[in-house]
Amino acid sequence: MTDDKHAREHKVIDFFSGRPLSDLAQEKIIRLAPENDGLCMLYTNDSNPERYFAMKILCWGLRWNGDVVGMVPWLNQLVSCPEIQDPVNGCWEGYYDPDIDQVFYDAPMHKVVELETALAYFETHLADEQHALVQEIPDNIGTHAMLLGDDQKTLTLAEVVSWRLDSEGDISAMLVDPEKMQSTPVLPGDDCLYPAQQNPQFRYFFQHHIANQIKNEDPEAMAAIALLLDR
Repeated sequence: MTDDKHAREHKVIDFFSGRPLSDLAQEKIIRLAPENDGLCMLYTNDSNPERYFAMKILCWGLRWNGDVVGMVPWLNQLVSCPEIQDPVNGCWEGYYDPDIDQVFYDAPMHKVVELETALAYFETHLADEQHALVQEIPDNIGTHAMLLGDDQKTLTLAEVVSWRLDSEGDISAMLVDPEKMQSTPVLPGDDCLYPAQQNPQFRYFFQHHIANQIKNEDPEAMAAIALLLDR
């Protein structure tokens, strides 16, 4: 790429982030590796400044620029842990291994090697067409999607079966469409799955312990939901 061409691309700014498109392209996720050993993300918020909270990591993502980051369902999308910098909802403080009570800040080497090796094997099979399916991984942390009813009062919690990564780096949470379900259990790749983000009633993601509190109508959980829906 010539210097003039690079300069022109650097001047193209993304409307929502205010950052050059060339920078955003470098951060595109191109490969996922499920987290199977219970590693967590640590975060804090302004409501409890002296406490640390742990959230299970769903997977590790390999960016186009070679960086590897932990990823969690956060509010209404899957995001990289270091990007979480919201004083109200939470700020990333590091990764955490609960088995040995250790905090760390870089992706574990075994996940880096796994992702780089997988990319080297599968990169020749990467689809060229826009938004083509690249990879699908199962959800193994009990993520639920909250759907708001047409009356704006009824809440439904739907289990996320899997997550699909496409060739644009977009990651979709896959839910079951009961009308298309032919057999159980529903597995990743089933034809009855559809992206939660395409459902107009979709609002937020919750991990299983919060989802269970909502199902049991825990007062604190319901109060937190009310605050989210008021935004």
